[in-house]
Amino acid sequence: MENNIKDKIVIITGASSGMGEAAAKHLATLGATVILGARRAEKIEQLAKQINETGGKALAVKADVTNLDQIKNLVDTAVQRFGKVDVILNNAGIMPLSPIDRINVDEWNMMIDVNIKGVLNGIAAVLPYMKEQKFGQIINTSSVAGHKVFNGSAVYSATKYAVRALTEGLRMEVKPYNIRTTIVCPGAVKTELLEHISEADIQQANKDYVGEVGISPDSFARVVAFAISQPEDVDINEVIFRPTAQEM
Repeated sequence: MENNIKDKIVIITGASSGMGEAAAKHLATLGATVILGARRAEKIEQLAKQINETGGKALAVKADVTNLDQIKNLVDTAVQRFGKVDVILNNAGIMPLSPIDRINVDEWNMMIDVNIKGVLNGIAAVLPYMKEQKFGQIINTSSVAGHKVFNGSAVYSATKYAVRALTEGLRMEVKPYNIRTTIVCPGAVKTELLEHISEADIQQANKDYVGEVGISPDSFARVVAFAISQPEDVDINEVIFRPTAQEM
């Protein structure tokens, strides 16, 4: 697998914890240079230090995906430092689940800003470089909730359906530039996303469920590595994965 990952320059947003952190560690062990973007600078600096000290290559750049200038700086820094960008993993996301009738408008807007606009900002920052290079891969994190709607997930699911639509449209448009696109749709994975849920009953129900059937963020890391590792003429467009025990 490492034959098409080694020496690639991979930008990861939402790299400070959970699936982004797991992907960074795993790809670094396979020989990629990982550029870590997140709001929590101390977290990604610590992660970069850990990766570098264990023989990998990592660089931390503080970046909020809702801020286009910061995301452009993240990508620009990677290109200025390493001369190219092979992959961007638009992974940052939030999941404050709640029924619509609780009217948590601020949370709706945050999900739209992070889960949709954040992905668009990543695309906007990296696409000019990839078009000029005539190669690259854009990987966007959606969710099983981008295929199914469950209790309390309507707005969250809407943002993840949007990620799928954006990525499919992008796939069709970037073919002249030899750019690959991938949607990754995780099921129940044990991360801190559940801490974003402000409604106590919804949070507890999801913690109980994920605590029972959820799988490690390493599962996401392996799926991302699989998509990147394919020969350049193979475009893995979407992967849905779940815990074996997950019914939904």
